[in-house]
Amino acid sequence: MSTTTEDNATPLKEIQPLEEATVRFCGDSGDGMQLAGTQFSNTSALAGNDVATFPDFPAEIRAPRGTLAGVSGFQIHFASHDIYTPGELVDALVAMNPAALKTNLADLKSNGVLIINSDAFDKKSLGQAGYETNPIEDDSLSGYQVFAMPMTSMTRGAVEGLDLSVKESDRCRNFFAMGLVFWLYGRSMEPTLRFIDAKFSKLPNIAEANRRALKAGYNFGETTDAFRSSYKVDKAKLPKGTYRNMTGNQALAWGLMSAAKLSDKKLFLGSYPITPASDILHELSKYKHYNVLTFQAEDEIAAVCAAIGAAYGGEMALTTTSGPGMALKGEAMGLAMMMELPLVIVDVQRGGPSTGLPTKTEQADLMQAIFGRNGESPIPVIAGRSPADCFDVAIEAWRIATRFMTPIIILTDGYIANGSEPWRIPKMEDLPKIEIKHPGPRNEDDPPFMAYQRDEQLARPWAIPGTPGLMHRLGGLEKQDGTGNVSYDPQNHHHMVKTRAQKVANIADFVPEQEVMGAENGKVLVLSWGGTYGSCRTAVARMQAQGKAVSHAHLRYLNPFPRNLGKLLSSFDKVLIPELNLGQLRMLIRDKYLVDAVGLNKVQGKPFATTEIAEKIESLLG
Repeated sequence: MSTTTEDNATPLKEIQPLEEATVRFCGDSGDGMQLAGTQFSNTSALAGNDVATFPDFPAEIRAPRGTLAGVSGFQIHFASHDIYTPGELVDALVAMNPAALKTNLADLKSNGVLIINSDAFDKKSLGQAGYETNPIEDDSLSGYQVFAMPMTSMTRGAVEGLDLSVKESDRCRNFFAMGLVFWLYGRSMEPTLRFIDAKFSKLPNIAEANRRALKAGYNFGETTDAFRSSYKVDKAKLPKGTYRNMTGNQALAWGLMSAAKLSDKKLFLGSYPITPASDILHELSKYKHYNVLTFQAEDEIAAVCAAIGAAYGGEMALTTTSGPGMALKGEAMGLAMMMELPLVIVDVQRGGPSTGLPTKTEQADLMQAIFGRNGESPIPVIAGRSPADCFDVAIEAWRIATRFMTPIIILTDGYIANGSEPWRIPKMEDLPKIEIKHPGPRNEDDPPFMAYQRDEQLARPWAIPGTPGLMHRLGGLEKQDGTGNVSYDPQNHHHMVKTRAQKVANIADFVPEQEVMGAENGKVLVLSWGGTYGSCRTAVARMQAQGKAVSHAHLRYLNPFPRNLGKLLSSFDKVLIPELNLGQLRMLIRDKYLVDAVGLNKVQGKPFATTEIAEKIESLLG
């Protein structure tokens, strides 16, 4: 569809409507690709699209420039309908240097849009990326729509006269690239211009340079003859409400603050910085005026022990970490379990073992979360499925912890924590209160306080220190049931171990039954947990549309499992469990339900592609 102006009949560029698109910015870790991707995501969300993102950055703080190890990327999937993944193959790829092109080209669709900063393709950079010849010139990119342009030179020209150094000028290249892609997909520059004004308000020259670079990129797309068309993705039909684009770490932090408010508690976070969980600490530290106290401890052990102190003091206690930190917190987590205090432990999983792949995603801490403590130390475990879902998971975790007087573990992963999607902001008055009752003072005539006298769910009372008449003992030594006095009696120890285990098992009667997308019986059930939700749901939905007998169940509650899970699993011929590990949930399912579940396992630091899951389902359907 071509249109013309009324005045001079000059052909205007075609605008092609799309239902969805996937864009990836990639370049050196100092090229501002995360900022470019974040701004494009926020702009798309403000435009009314459903959005899912996937940031991907190197573990090194600053790898050598131009090397394959130093490539940073940010992928955005936006659509006019509900989406559950940040996309797989990309429609448009922005490569700021040869290394970025080398590491990302395989993910670009055939005939996809490839935007290249040709200024960066000099002999040295080509050699660092392993190119013997320049791919812009050797016809190796003939399968794509290639738009090579001197972004560095054009950016320098745009900011000329602002008295900036060459380095400062070149740092604006990401805004040039941003502006060009904004034009290509019909995005407004206004949100990013407001961001520039706020971010660089104290650096007027830098602010003006970024504004000029952004507009230069946009205007280049609009005026150059290279681009024959641009694209338009209409608004998605999302439920009415106020939305905010949120990462998983942000949503988790907001959910935890909301849980504290709903239970009329102060929120205390004891944490030690660790990738990819640190942003929860960063986010919560902004909200001191909401009764949030954040404590950056000297190590992981001090962090969790400080949180235990907050729980003992009667407030909402939280500690955040990743897999290596979970290992260090293990003994203190056992102490919280033994003392039967409510404590929320967040594990944002990453690639392991040891230091492993700090900035890549993985799901390999499930066994650690359930069994990774000395002795019989049962702790409930729940997991988020998407960035927005982390808000609800945080509230649910605190509700369980206070109802059953137990520590609880929330599992997310780097894919969920750093990814983002539109989140519908709820009204606080619509969220159910979390009722917490502390025992009141006792008089001399009252019977002695029994610190471990249990209710029907086997939960003990949560006594506030200093309350008259409620003196009691807490600690890591085994206790006499009821009194809490230290006991080495063999039969009492056996009884207490079983009692604590039964208390956690009772949670299954408190949480909802497992839901299924599709029929509750059939040939194949895809059973997933954590960040595999989006790719599993998308794959199953596509196959259901083809009339295939496949259903999907996604687990939030991992210890204990939902009470109807065994019956559900037995209703299908085959059960497929995709995991970003070597089969940890599959092992638990086989052990508990004697179901010969089939695994689809991947430990590459990357999420599943929808096609990987669909192909495995096809093979099981025969």
